[in-house]
Amino acid sequence: MKTRIFRALVALLAVALLGAVTQLPADAAQLRVGTFADGIATELFAPTSMPPGSNNWSCHPTTTHPDPVVLVHGTLANEAFSWQALSPMLANAGYCVYAFNYGQNSSTLGHFFGLTDIAASAGQLSAFVDQVRASTGAAKVDLVGHSQGGMMPRYYLKYLGGAAKVAKLVGLAPSNHGTTVLGINALLNNLKLAGVPVTSLVGCVSCTQQIVPSSFLDGLNAGGDTVAGVRYTVIESKYDEVVTPYTSAFLSGPNVRNILVQDHCAIDFTEHIGIIYDPVALQYVMNALGVDDPNFQARCSLVLPVVSG
Repeated sequence: MKTRIFRALVALLAVALLGAVTQLPADAAQLRVGTFADGIATELFAPTSMPPGSNNWSCHPTTTHPDPVVLVHGTLANEAFSWQALSPMLANAGYCVYAFNYGQNSSTLGHFFGLTDIAASAGQLSAFVDQVRASTGAAKVDLVGHSQGGMMPRYYLKYLGGAAKVAKLVGLAPSNHGTTVLGINALLNNLKLAGVPVTSLVGCVSCTQQIVPSSFLDGLNAGGDTVAGVRYTVIESKYDEVVTPYTSAFLSGPNVRNILVQDHCAIDFTEHIGIIYDPVALQYVMNALGVDDPNFQARCSLVLPVVSG
């Protein structure tokens, strides 16, 4: 008898835990917001799929959310892995959401993108934004990007006419002023001085363009970080181990809000990869795209490195 009761309790506990892990929404019409584990599963089993809620080409923007949102992944990433959380969050809130892959290197196996020349990738973003605008009838879009995906759109805004087509740019741990990659730039610079073709060595043009010193970033940031008419939000973690120092993510100029997650939530230990699944950071994304309240304070919760959630 005791054994049967114990087994029943274990079964009930398992069901409860399963419900907590899968985070099934109360409203069946709502898409489930994914976790880092969902991102990994997608990467392993459905890497060419689209994020939940994205790329509905019959979507019509509402008066509440008139600007479609375009999601831009980072280096060595793709749309499927990057947006399992944010895409359904936006779709559930009533946004028209779109995502795409850019910067494919033909010499690279698999489904890793964001590898080619950043200016060329900005051209791909330009074409995709025009496709979204034509489909939705919207005059402008909002952009949300992670890592390179938060920095690369600034080239589009500054040099490819994007400022007239974009209302807001939100960057999650963007590489706006490059990175030392915890000092690897010194190694690469020494290799350059020794005559080693670093671009070929790394196999990723955009990687070397983001490592300081960088002539690409010098040109991007010359004359100021921002362009008129666009609102910028940067959301960064002091535990970022890819964009180093983490302060290089931040922008200067008008219409800029820089947010350091730990200033608002000391128990949030997210870093570069996990920030796209960080529930605290994503609250700031939703605010920036929505009411854009400068006094907004996210609900704080414990967030672990990498896995977030």
